[in-house]
Amino acid sequence: MHEHEELLDEQLTLDNDPELISDEEGEEGGLYEHFNVTVDKGQSLLRLDKFLKARMERSSRNRIQAAIDSGNVLVNGTASKCSYKVKPLDYIQVVMPYPRRDVSLIPQDIPLEIPYEDEDLLLVNKPAGMVVHPGVGNHYGTLVNALLYHLQGPDAEAASEDRAGLVHRIDKDTSGLLVIAKNEEAHARLAKQFFDHSIYRRYVALVWGNFEEDEGTIIGNIGRSPRERQKMYVFEDGSDGKHAVTHYKVLRRYGYVTLVECRLETGRTHQIRVHMSWKGHPLFNDARYGGDRILKGTTFSKYKQFIENCFELMPRQALHAKALGFIHPRTGKELLLDSELPADFKAVLQKWDTYTAAVDTAEV
Repeated sequence: MHEHEELLDEQLTLDNDPELISDEEGEEGGLYEHFNVTVDKGQSLLRLDKFLKARMERSSRNRIQAAIDSGNVLVNGTASKCSYKVKPLDYIQVVMPYPRRDVSLIPQDIPLEIPYEDEDLLLVNKPAGMVVHPGVGNHYGTLVNALLYHLQGPDAEAASEDRAGLVHRIDKDTSGLLVIAKNEEAHARLAKQFFDHSIYRRYVALVWGNFEEDEGTIIGNIGRSPRERQKMYVFEDGSDGKHAVTHYKVLRRYGYVTLVECRLETGRTHQIRVHMSWKGHPLFNDARYGGDRILKGTTFSKYKQFIENCFELMPRQALHAKALGFIHPRTGKELLLDSELPADFKAVLQKWDTYTAAVDTAEV
């Protein structure tokens, strides 16, 4: 049995929205092994969830089932279902999209914007620049550190990290809404909604270039780039990667850039960023996918200075998780929350409003 099993129950937080696991990259595929076991030769046929519950006493069956449903449990290298019958010599792994943690988490009194909270869950409006989950080089100042303090106070124990209830994540430099479960039942039910792609997620992005259509859909399998492991890649022929669908709608055209609304039908690592880049519309100031240089516009020095000023105002990709909707795990009623664009995003849009107004006036 893996020596890190004691930490596993803390870390079985599902990550079905890996648009989402950006700045904590590592092993190929973005997955890290947290537990493994080779089944004994004399093992009788047994459901996978029951087998793991017997082997991982610190983890509840609900949490194990939710992890299996999310694809985080592999049998002989393949994601399996709870009903899979474990056989002798099967090799079982629990993998997560973040490294094993070798240090205890410390609750930190970090201010959080919480637009909604009840006994089962809370929503956080995460600022850009905040890492969601501790990883290599990021043990402090993360959203989880702040949540531990908010939910349990300054004396919270690291062994209670699962109470922080992360169900999904967004990139460090993406701002916006995240839902946090406060108990095991809420966590399992919310995780299932993410797994079923029934969560409503609406993002706002500023991208380079103009669109011919006012709205459309981008479909393309997304996987780790075969050449640059820190980037994701669209496999046009569907030979690799995972099925990914992004619906977009134009909100405002600025000529050289466009403000779009993106609705995720699936959740893949960097999905909006890589889909938009693949279609020739990298996100404004997205360094990883080529949006941090002038891709459209004039050659005038004033325009170059204007873009540099915009990049300085918003030194990150122009992406905000604006709305989040789901079925409340206890009441069964739909809960939909919307958030305002952050100040840096608003400031850049204001500059583009001013710029395009000046261009229109000059043309008249």
